[in-house]
Amino acid sequence: MGCGSCGTGTPNGCKSNGGCSTGGCNRLNVHDWLRDLPIDDIATQCKVVEVSFKQGSRKEFFRNTTLQHFEKGDYVTVEGVNGFDLGEISLTGELVRIQLKKRGTDEFSPEMKKILRPSNERDLETYHISKSREAAMLARSRAAARDLRLEMKLSEVELQADGKKGTFFYTADDRIDFRELIRTFAGEFKVKVEMRQIGIRQEAAKVGGIGSCGRELCCSTWLHDFKSVNTTAARYQNLSINQTKLSGQCGRLKCCLNFELDTYLDALQAFPDYADTLQTAMGTAFLIKKDIFKNLMWYTLPNNTKHYPLTIDRVVEIKKLNKQGIAVEELEAVEITSKNKEVEPEFVELVGQISLRSLEKNDRRRRDQQRSFNDRRPNNDRPNNDRNQDRNNNRPNFNNGPRPNNGPNNGPRPNNNQGPRPSNGPRPNNGPRTNNRPANPNSAN
Repeated sequence: MGCGSCGTGTPNGCKSNGGCSTGGCNRLNVHDWLRDLPIDDIATQCKVVEVSFKQGSRKEFFRNTTLQHFEKGDYVTVEGVNGFDLGEISLTGELVRIQLKKRGTDEFSPEMKKILRPSNERDLETYHISKSREAAMLARSRAAARDLRLEMKLSEVELQADGKKGTFFYTADDRIDFRELIRTFAGEFKVKVEMRQIGIRQEAAKVGGIGSCGRELCCSTWLHDFKSVNTTAARYQNLSINQTKLSGQCGRLKCCLNFELDTYLDALQAFPDYADTLQTAMGTAFLIKKDIFKNLMWYTLPNNTKHYPLTIDRVVEIKKLNKQGIAVEELEAVEITSKNKEVEPEFVELVGQISLRSLEKNDRRRRDQQRSFNDRRPNNDRPNNDRNQDRNNNRPNFNNGPRPNNGPNNGPRPNNNQGPRPSNGPRPNNGPRTNNRPANPNSAN
């Protein structure tokens, strides 16, 4: 993914070294809000940095034994499995201690890997060569799993920067015996193979996509703790149990169903319990919905499709009467008034309202004035188009009368629409063309 502001892969002017706050340069991006604070004691500063791999899809902690100052976005060469790996600094300073506490990792653990050096040109060249092999390896590994008829789905292949180790991420419903598959991978790719099973939600986070809200998936941008989501969260929020609308890109229930669940649970504490039914003289009223924004409870009566909104106090009062064996005569529903729609003002110009009809009248009046003015002008002052038009109008029309004899080959061609041309013998070559055609009886004398 490129920079979210420029789309070219390199930040244009923000000088954040590939880690801008838009989150487009790196997944699960974290804004270091303590970056500009001065450091009082360098000895007590956190010696651990957070390094992201494969554009933030995987993050690990490494100890900075060189005591060199690293900025967010710098490439560093770290310890790998029987070699080295290359990653990008994603977080430094005191916020790393908060992340360590959140992940349950000891800051002074001796098993924590170390940063070897800042990445040089040779490390970057080796890194790009290894990353260019991942697409072909993924396609070949999927074909090998299909040939062995294994019920698994390979979603991603991640090679170490030196090309000595490859991690294959897959999803499966049951346990898979992939011992033969590992031998195939090791013999064909010449790497140390690690098979790592992930869940459906983790796969969606690696693939990425756009949710129904129009934004990038939460799991691929900032969410890394996947909590269980069930239909109870949808029921508390009065959502219809529709799997198509409640499911995300991964096919599971959307993680955002848990985002507002605590707010709904706090608001529902003010509503009475065991108020699903109310006894009335017209029958048993059943609860269908709770509106936490208006503090109303909606009921329906048998053999009636009308909904009755009741206040919380009225429901408590009816429940007390029902405990005494008294069925209320009326529910005393609250009248819900719909909001009046605001009338949108019509478009009015500064000089007043303009209609198309008035514009057409003005245009027609202007054309009539121009035509009358042209008729009153003399021929010498009139434009060439008007004079040509008058010349054409004054030209004689020969369609309704006999053609005059204007000499040899000087007159217009005869109009053949008045009948066939009579044959009077051969035409003389050097004499004038005679008019042997009878006159049109319909012409005026």
